[in-house]
Amino acid sequence: MKNTGDQVLVDRDGYVAIVSLNRPDRHNAMGDTADELFFGILDELRTDKSVRAVVWRGNGPSFSSGRDLADLGVRPEGVTDFDVMERGHWRTRMLYEFPVPIVTALKGWVLGGQFERALLTDLRVAAEDATMALPELGHGVITDSAGVARLFQIGGPALALDLALTGRRVGAEEALALGIVSRVVPVEDLDGTVLEMAHAIAARPPLAVRFIREHVQALANPPVVSTLHREMVAQTLVFKTDDFAEMKAARSDKREPRYKGS
Repeated sequence: MKNTGDQVLVDRDGYVAIVSLNRPDRHNAMGDTADELFFGILDELRTDKSVRAVVWRGNGPSFSSGRDLADLGVRPEGVTDFDVMERGHWRTRMLYEFPVPIVTALKGWVLGGQFERALLTDLRVAAEDATMALPELGHGVITDSAGVARLFQIGGPALALDLALTGRRVGAEEALALGIVSRVVPVEDLDGTVLEMAHAIAARPPLAVRFIREHVQALANPPVVSTLHREMVAQTLVFKTDDFAEMKAARSDKREPRYKGS
């Protein structure tokens, strides 16, 4: 595998690129460094004409436990909340505008922003031990990577609101029944299954694959784009609220937060 700073690895298997999150000891929590590496790799791959499909996976027991909370709300000097959100949303758009299919392998923890981003990829396969959730409200913020829009498309408003408002955990079999994933396989078969799927896609006529995806994207992506813009503004406002400051203070003091709705 190519070393891209250790936290994210990339490999090639014929026409298939394999991108692996590589913080197994942290269940692949995504901090700023890992995020930069991951999207830098995608940016390179999207212009590589020899890549016909991408596998996205995680090393260790989990796909990703979501955002590294150590980086939550931390800003470099001179960088505003809106700057951070705008940059993050440009990266998120790269996923659902990616020129070739992305097949995502979900296992262990699949949480928060990384769950949302996985929902923007073409195909999702879950290992039997996968557990998915949107815990953002518990951290004083909102979902902001258009995952709720995808859940709305998959199962309607009840599903989207259930997962976003309660943060409850969804296992692999329930995710299959709800249409969140297309297959569930044993943990030991996950990598082989997604690689086989990616190779099957890569063996098809590339232009025909592109047209099929463009037909689906024309139906699915406009609401996702509009949602992403609303989330960017809303999350920027949330970062400025007293309630967000209270969440951080409560976490530091190891107590329950006392929200006032302001």
